Amino acid sequence: MRWTVLDDSPIGTFSVATDGDGVCGAHFGPVAGAAEVPGDEVSRRAVAELRAYFTGELTEFGVPINVPRGSEFERAVWREMTRIPYGETLTYGEVARRVGDPGAARAVGVACNRNPIPVVVPCHRIIGAGGKLVGFGGGLDRKVKLLELEAGVALRQAWS
Repeated sequence: MRWTVLDDSPIGTFSVATDGDGVCGAHFGPVAGAAEVPGDEVSRRAVAELRAYFTGELTEFGVPINVPRGSEFERAVWREMTRIPYGETLTYGEVARRVGDPGAARAVGVACNRNPIPVVVPCHRIIGAGGKLVGFGGGLDRKVKLLELEAGVALRQAWS
């Protein structure tokens, strides 16, 4: 696993890990030993896509992802996260319903917290009942920035 750090994102330092096949991790903040320059094609693509996302030029990641762990339920939640359209949100309860367990809203929250690839697997698009912004491993301030970024881009696209 090779980590690359992006020091200039609008949510602060953000690190992304690749394993040669795809993105396998992401972290809010620096990671010891992370390089500033991507070392292989997958790393270069991941960094380029993240930079484009953070500037509002990319609305859907195309870089492959390689999730190294997680229960069957967590993987189902993470797959569902990737289906939430850019600029939109779903509640924890709605995600639970979509993965076939309507009573598992809290378990969806746990899966969000365990998401190994935040931003690329967009756990920030999941919100509490009634539109409340609850829980985010990167902090609610980052969740707000990501949602505002996407809302602004989606609004500009709708009005273009």
